[in-house]
Amino acid sequence: MGCTSSKAVPVKSTSDAPGAATTMARRFLVGGNWKMNGSKASYKELLAAWNAADVNPDVEVVIGVPAPYMEFVRGEMRKDFEVASQNVLDKASGAFTGEISPAMILDVGATWAIIGHSERRQFFGDTNETVGAKTEFALANGVKAMSCIGETLEDREADKTMDVIKAQLEAIKAANKSGWDNIVLAYEPVWAIGTGKVASPEQAQEVHANIRAWLHAEVSPEVAAATRILYGGSVKPTNCKELGACADIDGFLVGGASLKPDFDAVINATR
Repeated sequence: MGCTSSKAVPVKSTSDAPGAATTMARRFLVGGNWKMNGSKASYKELLAAWNAADVNPDVEVVIGVPAPYMEFVRGEMRKDFEVASQNVLDKASGAFTGEISPAMILDVGATWAIIGHSERRQFFGDTNETVGAKTEFALANGVKAMSCIGETLEDREADKTMDVIKAQLEAIKAANKSGWDNIVLAYEPVWAIGTGKVASPEQAQEVHANIRAWLHAEVSPEVAAATRILYGGSVKPTNCKELGACADIDGFLVGGASLKPDFDAVINATR
């Protein structure tokens, strides 16, 4: 079984008669996250394949690149793809060894930051509060945010998935003064990242729908309708079409498969 629902969503109109609604479609977004992998030589080979690929022009593509290579990749990669930093600090400058600021991200031609990835939370101390602060600081300084949320296997088995995700979302909402226009949420069940396990389309759609319902209730119906929610967790060419058909899955954040020449199959999941 899979998802077949339409991605057109009802949005309350401010100009029509009371109770009237219009529909809108969220632009599909596919993010790649190279993590700490690759070299100039391997990137050149990979990007040559991507640059020649026939990809759906209606899909937005954003690639998370290790910091030393962001400018190199921006120069080598096709111009209709964007570059993301894999992290950002909520400070403009200063004695923060090893960190990267929004201004530095923009200075090398990147336009996005991946924020709060589960590996940053697990290994480098990112908390819900720091993810919220980083998201807001990035937005306030011109960098678009791909903010990650998701539960561990223990959370899921204890039926705490939405409790965990709501706490993560609350922290983003609490810090957010810049609005939601340039925030993309990436739902990544931690148990499915790099494990080969993948949430079924039904499991993923259920969580995505609950996230959208939270946005509707806690932020606004308009934000709920417009905000893109990506799925991340062992997405690959063999399962992307089924996942991409779900009404509330607006794209993917892809790890290992984004380091392969056939990543264009994931980009073209909705074709």
